Amino acid sequence: MSYDPLDHNFERGMQNRRTVLGEEWVNRSVKNATSFNADFQNLITRFAWNEIWGRPGLDKKTRRIIVLSITIALGRWEEFELHVRAALTAPPEHRLTPDEMKEVLMQSAIYAGVPAANTAFAHAQQILREVGPDIGFTLEPFAPSDAAHPGIGKEARTSGSPALHYSVRAPRNGKAPRRTIVLSHALGADLTMWDSLANLLAADCRVIAYSHRGHGSSDGPEGMYTMADLADDAARLLRELDTGPVVWIGLSMGGMVGQEMALRHPSLIGALVIANSASAYPEVARQGWRQRIETVRSQGLEAIADTVMARYFHEAFRQQHSATVAQFRQRLLTTDVTGYIGCCNAVGTVDTTARLPLIAAPTLVIAGELDQGAPVALSQVIADKIPQATLTVLPQASHISAIEQPALFNETVMAFIAAL
Repeated sequence: MSYDPLDHNFERGMQNRRTVLGEEWVNRSVKNATSFNADFQNLITRFAWNEIWGRPGLDKKTRRIIVLSITIALGRWEEFELHVRAALTAPPEHRLTPDEMKEVLMQSAIYAGVPAANTAFAHAQQILREVGPDIGFTLEPFAPSDAAHPGIGKEARTSGSPALHYSVRAPRNGKAPRRTIVLSHALGADLTMWDSLANLLAADCRVIAYSHRGHGSSDGPEGMYTMADLADDAARLLRELDTGPVVWIGLSMGGMVGQEMALRHPSLIGALVIANSASAYPEVARQGWRQRIETVRSQGLEAIADTVMARYFHEAFRQQHSATVAQFRQRLLTTDVTGYIGCCNAVGTVDTTARLPLIAAPTLVIAGELDQGAPVALSQVIADKIPQATLTVLPQASHISAIEQPALFNETVMAFIAAL
């Protein structure tokens, strides 16, 4: 009978310890062990680094975040510094970026208290000054008044008239934007419709979301608008922000504005995503838009709200996600009536079909399998007419497909952008 002289729990713990904290620190710690603390080193290696860090239930990056959070809450600053340094300089697969580190510290302000977070930021910044050059990160002066919530962006209004409310999300990776992307919403919605996709794209892109005239916090001048008016509004916004060519992502009315933008202001459009949209309506549908205008004018938006929601979302979605539908219904009801009527006219009179072959930008057309407001056939016309266009039909999606099928919509858009 043989006896294995190796303590496997200890050896596994040492391996995890070296992986998480780095060879240099662990080697120094082992070298400095004495007859007084060797038992303790053995204990934490077997139990902390093997029994806990060796469990596969959480990845090492998640466990780092847990340790950082607990050490902040308990004020264990020596241990906190050790894990901050290790997390920032770890192998890429379980490294925390400075932005991710910041988010851990931000959340700790709520759950562990502002004084603890304040101390944590001071310690972390000092370590970032030391290791920053090695990880390609530089601390730059930045005014607190210029900071913006990364999930919302820096909000402002255009200087021209009508003033448009917009937000700009800077790339969270701190680098120059890979692209500038503009998100253009549906009739009766506003820029918040795009929050999920905007935050996904803002990982490495500059993302601009805006509310059309007469929607959200944008001005709603009197009159019956045209699609050219809405496109000129958007062009004015992009020129004010000096964007250069952008990737335009528009849904429904936003997709119509994107078509008109590519025709009227081609230098501003580098690529197009046209979702759940149309290039023209048959006469019976045009009459329906005229009727909607008269109904809203005489009875208000409440008179059409349920019908609109039934077109925006299919029945199964309305049953399973009633809160989301209620949110969109409330947004519709609080839309400026003058602006809504004006935009209804722009949508109902859209007519770009004959001009679509002039669009030179690569184009992704997205349709919803269940869309009654813009049936697949209308998207097929757009895809057939634009020279560099492809059509993707999303299953189990109606008119607001970005909300009904967010994962599939986002995946489709990201794949298109990645291939540009």
